[in-house]
Amino acid sequence: MTAIRKFPDLLPGFSWRDIEVNGVRIRTATGGNGPPLLMLHGHPQMHLTWHKVAPALAKRFTIVAPDLRGYGDSAKPEGRADHANYSKRAMADDLVGVMHQLGFERFMVVGHDRGGRVAHRMVLDSPQAVEKLVLIDIAPTATMYARTNMEFARRYFWWFFLIQPAPLPERLISGDPDFFLESHIAGQIKIPGSVDPRVMAEYRRCYADPAMRHAACEDYRAAAGIDLVHDAADADKRIEVPLLALWGARGTVGALYDVVETWREKAVDVRGYAIDCGHSPQEEAPAELLHRLDAFL
Repeated sequence: MTAIRKFPDLLPGFSWRDIEVNGVRIRTATGGNGPPLLMLHGHPQMHLTWHKVAPALAKRFTIVAPDLRGYGDSAKPEGRADHANYSKRAMADDLVGVMHQLGFERFMVVGHDRGGRVAHRMVLDSPQAVEKLVLIDIAPTATMYARTNMEFARRYFWWFFLIQPAPLPERLISGDPDFFLESHIAGQIKIPGSVDPRVMAEYRRCYADPAMRHAACEDYRAAAGIDLVHDAADADKRIEVPLLALWGARGTVGALYDVVETWREKAVDVRGYAIDCGHSPQEEAPAELLHRLDAFL
């Protein structure tokens, strides 16, 4: 059992626990009072990415901030041949189970990056569980792959590198995981100094684990395979709950896609706004993100 790490200086008033669901252990931070709000991080982060906004939100909501399967201090099962145990369906089902164990049958969801893709699958598979949905700096996975061009491939090279068969990317990253991690984050953060050094140290600690690097590759392999199969099967489904799309005005997604329009192809009630930052508004522009979340939630 992994020791439960606590971060009261970064998330004051929060508590941490491990929740067993679907045969995996999900590290979960909770805090606050009020309607439940599930907050899902992306790659290569973990739940501490929310530390600049979660304490403020905890004044009005019960915040649940887990580490996704394979990330942070959650369990990191070995990938399967079809990568199904890192499908967004499996990861979403984990988190619905976490919320049910915490006593929440219906809740709001904020998802950034990979967490947004998990949230997208969650609202399709468990529509009764999700009340409102916020997706940060993503367009739909299938849309982004279908509209790939040279500019996207250059900016998001890891979408094509991490999906290569194991152990190629895992072995290459293992030569200098800190360099890969820090280069990845630096390439997406457009406001220098936005990542708290204490949080970056945790990102480095987690990424130093070969099992997490393998899990991250499996996450992306699933996205380029079984997740697209699931998306194709649900091509006619529409997200019925209110959806807020937010993106970084200085980032890749907003530059290459009409973000709101891509989500209007998938949902019936969409609004969206650019935030003056790069890929991670929760770290780069927390005040503006809080403003948008307050207005919507």
